[in-house]
Amino acid sequence: MIKNIKLDGTDRKILEILQRNSNITNAQLAKEIGLSPAPTLERVNKLETSGVIRSYHAVIDPAAVGLGVSTFVMASLKGHNKENISKFITAIKAVDEVVECHHITGSGDFILKIVCADIAAYQQLMLDKVSNIEVVDSLQSMVILSTFKDSKSLPIPG
Repeated sequence: MIKNIKLDGTDRKILEILQRNSNITNAQLAKEIGLSPAPTLERVNKLETSGVIRSYHAVIDPAAVGLGVSTFVMASLKGHNKENISKFITAIKAVDEVVECHHITGSGDFILKIVCADIAAYQQLMLDKVSNIEVVDSLQSMVILSTFKDSKSLPIPG
């Protein structure tokens, strides 16, 4: 985990713009923030090398690529110790359909977001892979019926 980086107003504006459109050219970005291209590029490079900007991605519509079912799955482990947590994380990272994995507090140990083609594919994934992870004690599935907000943009404090 990186330490908290000091961001000024220009850095925050750069981050807000890049979250909306990471394909923007440096010249366009410079124009929007009111700097010339060279210092704009330096600031973006600093944000990348410091780890504030981790990567750039295309946001893909799951249904357009044949992924019709999304679920959240709460996983509880047989024992909440370092070894079991490590085994679970290693196993779950190998499951491509698991697009998010969060270590949580509360009644479960982890919450997963899983995407699959359909219910049959989801059932097969759960039977063949997720429920077979040796340290899993129980799983609770919640099928996502509709999504009303799925923002990938973070509110930049400032």
